[in-house]
Amino acid sequence: MSYADQVFAQNCRDILAKGVWDTDRPVRPKWEDGTSAHTIKLFGVVNRYDLREEFPILTLRRQYFKSALDELFWIWQKKSNNVHQLSSHVWDAWADESGSIGKAYGYQLGVEYDFPEGRMDQVDWVLWQLKHNPASRRIVTNLFNHHDLKEMGLQPCAYSMTFNVSGNTLNGILNQRSQDMLTANGWNVMQYAALLMMFAQVSGLEAGELVHVIADAHIYDRHVPAVEELLKREPYPAPRVALDGSVTDFYAFTKSSFTLEGYQYHELEGKIEVAV
Repeated sequence: MSYADQVFAQNCRDILAKGVWDTDRPVRPKWEDGTSAHTIKLFGVVNRYDLREEFPILTLRRQYFKSALDELFWIWQKKSNNVHQLSSHVWDAWADESGSIGKAYGYQLGVEYDFPEGRMDQVDWVLWQLKHNPASRRIVTNLFNHHDLKEMGLQPCAYSMTFNVSGNTLNGILNQRSQDMLTANGWNVMQYAALLMMFAQVSGLEAGELVHVIADAHIYDRHVPAVEELLKREPYPAPRVALDGSVTDFYAFTKSSFTLEGYQYHELEGKIEVAV
């Protein structure tokens, strides 16, 4: 049984059993038909995944690993804010007519700052710290730039990574202000597990724990039946995810650098509507 499935299932059970509905107040998200998209939520969910044990990918429903990597590279390698540079159409609802989502996500990672170590962006600064100053307790990225919020098509959900080296092991904390459990939880977890693996490899370190901190873990009202169906399923064993060990430059990784072996999964019947 996949450990990621166990964590996901327990989170969903806790939300459904102990969560709070927001139906007593106006909410921003809408369904395609204009109806308010309400949620049942649980505050302050913390999950831990040890990448030395297994890669965290759900089997209760199919996860499109290569598409998730494509989005990760779009943000962390290309540092892009234009959906035309993505293979999928996940972000189209938040883009303007030119394809831009404004000063959001990848844009923030590409902004250069005058760090004590020199002028560089956040990604290059993390890579520099991991190679030259791994004992630092200040290796943090942040996408939630308050000055630019008014110019963002979508304010970042997964907004901060803290990297910490213990011995020869690289661990990371992903902070997320909001999490749509059905559509995004498995997606974000495997993305940032992959990111931790890549940063570790190019820094001569071993990938260790990914800690996922979710402020608002929620299930949308129209997603409840689908979640309840998933909870009835028997998970499969975790697949094996391997990374091409010859890559030493973070920007040289591609989707082909990862191999996914033995992935068994359940299909989720019907289209899952996304609230915007």
